[in-house]
Order: sequence, then structure tokens, then C-alpha cells
Amino acid sequence: MQRNINLKCQSSIRTMDYNKLVKECLKGQPEAQRLLYEHFAESMLAVCYRYTKSMPDAEDVLQDGFIKVFRNLHQYKSEGELGAWIRRIMVNTALNFLKKNSRYQTDLSFLDPGLHPVSDENPDVRIQARDLADLIRQLPTGYQTIFNLHAVEGYSHVEIGKMLGINEGTSRSQYARARALLISWIKIQTVDTKTEKYVRP
Repeated sequence: MQRNINLKCQSSIRTMDYNKLVKECLKGQPEAQRLLYEHFAESMLAVCYRYTKSMPDAEDVLQDGFIKVFRNLHQYKSEGELGAWIRRIMVNTALNFLKKNSRYQTDLSFLDPGLHPVSDENPDVRIQARDLADLIRQLPTGYQTIFNLHAVEGYSHVEIGKMLGINEGTSRSQYARARALLISWIKIQTVDTKTEKYVRP
């Protein structure tokens, strides 16, 4: 039954003009607000989860993000893509959550401890998207944040520096170390997978 409702919702929003949907939301129409939320909630939850360490935290970010979406919907420019506009709000909400949450503040450090050497190697490594997302989530929060902002969201290091209050060089070095760490983990995972394959009876 729930699946039928979700399919109906997706079908309805596909046939509805986004601009019309936004106008109905701005009028305070509950059905339009529900439709917008249900259409984007799943994909935006994935965005929020990418920046946090747990699904409950991601859900908190999602809730706060949609409050901001509806509060600032009047600022949406119809010539832009609605999903991209909502995504930017979710990313900024996630960053604010990390900065304000005591469980993340200690780990949200952009000091350069030099723990992970940076390599210029560009190995041919392949990994499933879900496995990569899980590995990214295991990075220290500072590394995780910068890697997502640059590699996933496409922000430049100059933009990231302004968003996080750090200089461009720090963003670059943190990204390089995050990438090097991920590559080392992927190599280990790849070797373990191959070993398991050959020793399996």
C-alpha cells in the first residue's frame, strides 16, 4: 500500500510543473508541501547521511533542512533547478550541524597532523558506490566534509575555504590526504576480497 502511495506521489510530481508546485507551497497549501517533501526527501536524506556518521543525525539534518527550505522558498529563482537549490540548503544545514554538535566538533579539525602521507599515484581502483560512501563516512569528520564538498558536490577549494573558514591550501591538503587514505583503504579491501575469493572452499 505504501509503495502504491509513493509511486502515485512520484507520478503526480512528474506531471506537475515545479514552479506551480512552489507557488502552491508559498500559498501554504499542505498537499503541495507534502508532495514537495515526499519527492525530495529520500535523495536529500542520502546527501545528509554523506556528511554525518549516523542515520539519526542525517534525519535531524534533513528535518532542519526542510524547515529552511519552506522558510526560504520565496527566495527560489524559477530559472534554477529546484532539486539543486534544495541540495545546497541541505549541504549548508549539514555543515552547520557539524559545527554546532559537540560530538563532531573535536573531530571537525582542519589542523594538518601529517598522519597520512600523500601520494601522486593514481591507481586503477574500482569499488561500488555504496561501499565508497561507507568508506568516506569512516574518514575523520574534517576529511569527510572536504572530500564530499570537493569530489561530490563540486565546490572549488576557494569556495570550501570560505564555507568552512579555512584557507585554500588547507582545503587542498585535507582533500589530498582524504583521497590518499581512501585509496589505501580501497586497496586493502580489494586485496581482502581477492583473498576471500581464492580461499573460499
